[in-house]
Amino acid sequence: MINKALRVLWLYNGIFVFSGALFGPLYAVYVQGIAANPFIISITWAVFLLSSTLGMFFIARVGDSIPHKEHLLMAGFLTRALVWVLYIFVGNIYALIILQMILGLSEAFSNPAFNSLAAEHLDKGRHIEEYSDMNIIFNLAGALATVIGGAIVAQFGFTALFLIMAALALVSFLGVYMQHTSVWRQKRYL
Repeated sequence: MINKALRVLWLYNGIFVFSGALFGPLYAVYVQGIAANPFIISITWAVFLLSSTLGMFFIARVGDSIPHKEHLLMAGFLTRALVWVLYIFVGNIYALIILQMILGLSEAFSNPAFNSLAAEHLDKGRHIEEYSDMNIIFNLAGALATVIGGAIVAQFGFTALFLIMAALALVSFLGVYMQHTSVWRQKRYL
Protein backbone atom coordinates (compact mmCIF):
# COMPACT_ATOMS: atom_id res chain seq x y z
CA MET A 1 0.00 0.00 0.00
CA ILE A 2 1.32 3.44 -0.89
CA ASN A 3 1.76 6.05 1.79
CA LYS A 4 -0.83 8.76 2.49
CA ALA A 5 1.16 11.61 0.94
CA LEU A 6 1.43 9.80 -2.40
CA ARG A 7 -2.24 8.78 -2.31
CA VAL A 8 -3.27 12.40 -1.79
CA LEU A 9 -0.85 13.68 -4.42
CA TRP A 10 -1.92 11.10 -6.99
CA LEU A 11 -5.61 11.60 -6.29
CA TYR A 12 -5.63 15.36 -6.75
CA ASN A 13 -3.09 15.46 -9.54
CA GLY A 14 -4.98 12.60 -11.19
CA ILE A 15 -8.14 14.74 -11.08
CA PHE A 16 -6.13 17.56 -12.58
CA VAL A 17 -4.66 15.33 -15.31
CA PHE A 18 -8.22 14.23 -16.09
CA SER A 19 -9.36 17.86 -16.36
CA GLY A 20 -6.56 18.79 -18.76
CA ALA A 21 -7.02 15.67 -20.87
CA LEU A 22 -10.67 16.58 -21.43
CA PHE A 23 -9.33 19.25 -23.79
CA GLY A 24 -6.12 17.62 -25.05
CA PRO A 25 -6.83 16.55 -28.63
CA LEU A 26 -9.62 19.12 -29.01
CA TYR A 27 -7.21 22.06 -28.76
CA ALA A 28 -6.74 22.24 -32.52
CA VAL A 29 -10.50 22.13 -33.09
CA TYR A 30 -10.95 24.98 -30.60
CA VAL A 31 -8.22 27.14 -32.12
CA GLN A 32 -9.56 26.47 -35.60
CA GLY A 33 -12.66 28.40 -34.54
CA ILE A 34 -10.43 31.42 -33.88
CA ALA A 35 -7.91 31.05 -36.70
CA ALA A 36 -8.43 28.28 -39.25
CA ASN A 37 -4.79 28.28 -40.27
CA PRO A 38 -2.82 25.15 -39.25
CA PHE A 39 0.38 27.20 -39.02
CA ILE A 40 -1.23 29.62 -36.53
CA ILE A 41 -2.53 26.68 -34.49
CA SER A 42 1.02 25.33 -34.35
CA ILE A 43 2.41 28.70 -33.30
CA THR A 44 -0.02 28.97 -30.39
CA TRP A 45 1.05 25.55 -29.12
CA ALA A 46 4.73 26.45 -29.59
CA VAL A 47 4.17 29.59 -27.50
CA PHE A 48 2.86 27.40 -24.68
CA LEU A 49 5.88 25.08 -24.88
CA LEU A 50 8.41 27.93 -25.09
CA SER A 51 6.78 29.76 -22.20
CA SER A 52 6.89 26.59 -20.13
CA THR A 53 10.53 25.99 -21.03
CA LEU A 54 11.62 29.54 -20.19
CA GLY A 55 9.67 29.41 -16.95
CA MET A 56 11.42 26.17 -16.02
CA PHE A 57 14.81 27.83 -16.45
CA PHE A 58 13.73 30.28 -13.76
CA ILE A 59 12.09 27.77 -11.43
CA ALA A 60 15.12 25.49 -11.71
CA ARG A 61 17.18 28.28 -10.12
CA VAL A 62 14.80 29.23 -7.30
CA GLY A 63 12.40 26.32 -6.81
CA ASP A 64 14.48 24.40 -4.28
CA SER A 65 14.66 27.45 -2.03
CA ILE A 66 10.86 27.52 -1.74
CA PRO A 67 10.01 25.68 1.49
CA HIS A 68 6.47 24.63 0.55
CA LYS A 69 6.50 23.03 -2.90
CA GLU A 70 2.78 22.31 -2.58
CA HIS A 71 2.16 26.06 -2.87
CA LEU A 72 3.63 25.99 -6.37
CA LEU A 73 1.45 23.02 -7.23
CA MET A 74 -1.67 24.75 -5.92
CA ALA A 75 -0.78 27.95 -7.79
CA GLY A 76 -0.53 25.90 -10.96
CA PHE A 77 -3.96 24.39 -10.41
CA LEU A 78 -5.50 27.83 -9.80
CA THR A 79 -3.77 29.55 -12.68
CA ARG A 80 -4.77 26.87 -15.16
CA ALA A 81 -8.37 26.96 -13.90
CA LEU A 82 -8.40 30.71 -14.56
CA VAL A 83 -6.90 30.33 -18.04
CA TRP A 84 -9.43 27.65 -18.93
CA VAL A 85 -12.28 29.95 -17.94
CA LEU A 86 -10.70 32.78 -19.93
CA TYR A 87 -10.60 30.53 -23.03
CA ILE A 88 -14.37 31.09 -23.15
CA PHE A 89 -13.81 34.78 -23.91
CA VAL A 90 -10.97 34.54 -26.44
CA GLY A 91 -11.92 36.51 -29.53
CA ASN A 92 -8.65 36.68 -31.41
CA ILE A 93 -5.35 34.92 -31.79
CA TYR A 94 -3.43 37.51 -29.75
CA ALA A 95 -5.56 36.90 -26.68
CA LEU A 96 -5.05 33.17 -27.13
CA ILE A 97 -1.28 33.62 -27.37
CA ILE A 98 -1.26 35.58 -24.09
CA LEU A 99 -3.27 32.83 -22.39
CA GLN A 100 -0.92 30.20 -23.82
CA MET A 101 2.03 32.09 -22.31
CA ILE A 102 0.33 32.17 -18.90
CA LEU A 103 -0.58 28.49 -19.20
CA GLY A 104 3.03 27.65 -20.03
CA LEU A 105 4.34 29.57 -17.03
CA SER A 106 1.82 27.78 -14.84
CA GLU A 107 3.09 24.46 -16.12
CA ALA A 108 6.65 25.61 -15.45
CA PHE A 109 6.18 26.06 -11.73
CA SER A 110 3.62 23.38 -10.96
CA ASN A 111 5.04 20.37 -12.80
CA PRO A 112 8.47 20.48 -11.12
CA ALA A 113 6.69 20.99 -7.79
CA PHE A 114 4.57 17.90 -8.37
CA ASN A 115 7.65 15.88 -9.36
CA SER A 116 9.53 17.11 -6.29
CA LEU A 117 6.68 16.21 -3.94
CA ALA A 118 6.27 12.80 -5.54
CA ALA A 119 10.00 12.06 -5.31
CA GLU A 120 10.14 13.23 -1.70
CA HIS A 121 7.38 10.84 -0.64
CA LEU A 122 8.34 7.69 -2.54
CA ASP A 123 8.72 4.59 -0.41
CA LYS A 124 12.23 3.20 -0.14
CA GLY A 125 12.84 0.36 -2.58
CA ARG A 126 9.59 0.95 -4.46
CA HIS A 127 10.44 3.87 -6.74
CA ILE A 128 9.85 2.15 -10.09
CA GLU A 129 6.72 0.45 -8.82
CA GLU A 130 5.25 3.69 -7.48
CA TYR A 131 6.18 5.80 -10.50
CA SER A 132 4.69 3.09 -12.73
CA ASP A 133 1.49 3.00 -10.67
CA MET A 134 1.28 6.78 -10.89
CA ASN A 135 1.69 6.78 -14.66
CA ILE A 136 -0.87 4.00 -15.06
CA ILE A 137 -3.40 6.06 -13.09
CA PHE A 138 -2.65 9.24 -15.05
CA ASN A 139 -2.71 7.48 -18.45
CA LEU A 140 -6.03 5.79 -17.72
CA ALA A 141 -7.49 9.09 -16.46
CA GLY A 142 -6.21 10.81 -19.60
CA ALA A 143 -7.62 8.17 -21.94
CA LEU A 144 -11.04 8.29 -20.32
CA ALA A 145 -11.05 12.09 -20.23
CA THR A 146 -10.17 12.35 -23.92
CA VAL A 147 -13.32 10.45 -24.86
CA ILE A 148 -15.50 12.27 -22.34
CA GLY A 149 -14.14 15.65 -23.47
CA GLY A 150 -15.11 14.90 -27.06
CA ALA A 151 -18.61 13.92 -25.95
CA ILE A 152 -18.98 17.11 -23.88
CA VAL A 153 -17.92 19.35 -26.77
CA ALA A 154 -20.11 17.47 -29.24
CA GLN A 155 -23.15 17.77 -26.97
CA PHE A 156 -22.67 21.07 -25.13
CA GLY A 157 -19.76 22.98 -26.75
CA PHE A 158 -16.46 24.35 -25.53
CA THR A 159 -17.88 26.68 -22.88
CA ALA A 160 -19.23 23.74 -20.90
CA LEU A 161 -15.94 21.90 -21.31
CA PHE A 162 -13.87 24.83 -20.04
CA LEU A 163 -16.12 25.31 -17.02
CA ILE A 164 -15.88 21.61 -16.14
CA MET A 165 -12.11 21.68 -16.54
CA ALA A 166 -11.82 24.73 -14.30
CA ALA A 167 -14.09 23.18 -11.68
CA LEU A 168 -11.97 20.02 -11.58
CA ALA A 169 -8.79 22.10 -11.29
CA LEU A 170 -10.37 23.87 -8.32
CA VAL A 171 -11.17 20.49 -6.75
CA SER A 172 -7.48 19.61 -7.11
CA PHE A 173 -6.44 22.92 -5.58
CA LEU A 174 -8.80 22.53 -2.62
CA GLY A 175 -7.79 18.91 -2.09
CA VAL A 176 -4.11 19.74 -1.86
CA TYR A 177 -4.83 22.85 0.20
CA MET A 178 -6.87 20.94 2.78
CA GLN A 179 -4.08 18.40 3.16
CA HIS A 180 -1.24 20.85 3.07
CA THR A 181 -0.52 21.00 6.78
CA SER A 182 -0.92 17.35 7.65
CA VAL A 183 0.49 15.44 4.70
CA TRP A 184 3.27 17.53 3.21
CA ARG A 185 5.07 18.19 6.47
CA GLN A 186 5.82 14.50 6.91
CA LYS A 187 9.34 14.48 5.53
CA ARG A 188 10.44 11.20 4.08
CA TYR A 189 14.02 10.21 3.81
CA LEU A 190 14.75 7.67 1.12
